[in-house]
Amino acid sequence: MAARIRACRICLERPAGRPLPHEPRPVVVESATARLLIAGQAPGTRVHASGIPFNDPSGDRLRDWMGIGRDTFYDPARVAIAPMGFCFPGLDAKGGDLPPRKECAPAWRSALIGSMDQVDLVLAIGLYAQKWHLGDLRKATLTETVADWQRILDATRNRPGGPAVLAMPHPSWRNTAWLKRNPWFERDLLPVLRSEVRRLVIG
Repeated sequence: MAARIRACRICLERPAGRPLPHEPRPVVVESATARLLIAGQAPGTRVHASGIPFNDPSGDRLRDWMGIGRDTFYDPARVAIAPMGFCFPGLDAKGGDLPPRKECAPAWRSALIGSMDQVDLVLAIGLYAQKWHLGDLRKATLTETVADWQRILDATRNRPGGPAVLAMPHPSWRNTAWLKRNPWFERDLLPVLRSEVRRLVIG
C-alpha cells in the first residue's frame, strides 16, 4: 500500500480544484506491527524537502510530548504515520500551510487504515484528522474536542471494530499561545499520552 501511495499523482492528474503547485512527494509510514498510529495533517516544507515525516520543530515537540527519541519514533515496527494529506499542499497568502489536499483521504485512507488493523491507538492531531477519525464525537472547535479527550478516548476504546483515538492539537510552534491558554493539556493529557506510548511502543 505505501509503495502505491508514494507513486500517487492524483493531485496533478485528477485534482479536486487547482493542481498541486509542485511535484508530489507523498510521505507515509505503513506498518504491519505498530500499535500506535500518528494521524497528522500534511507535510510542511521541511518534510517535503526531506521526505521524513515530522522532521521539523513540530516533530521535536511531538516527540517530547510522547516521551520518546527519534530512533523509537522512526522505527516503523513500532510507530505508523499517516497524515490526512500525504503531500505538502503549498502555502497560503500569509505563508501558512494550506489544508490537506482533498483527493488524498477519499482515495487512500480507508484502505490504508484497514491494512493496519493491529493498531490500538490513533493520535488524531488537528482538525482534519479529528474529523475523519472521530465523526460525531468531534466538537465544534479543536479546543472543545481536545478538552473532551478523556470521554473520546473511553468512547472509542469501547466501540467495536476500531482503535481508540486520542484527540490532540498540532505540535506546531504556532500553537505555543494555545498551550499557554490551556494548561490542562500538559497537566492532564500528556501523562496519559506518555503512559500509552510506554505501553504500546516501548513495552
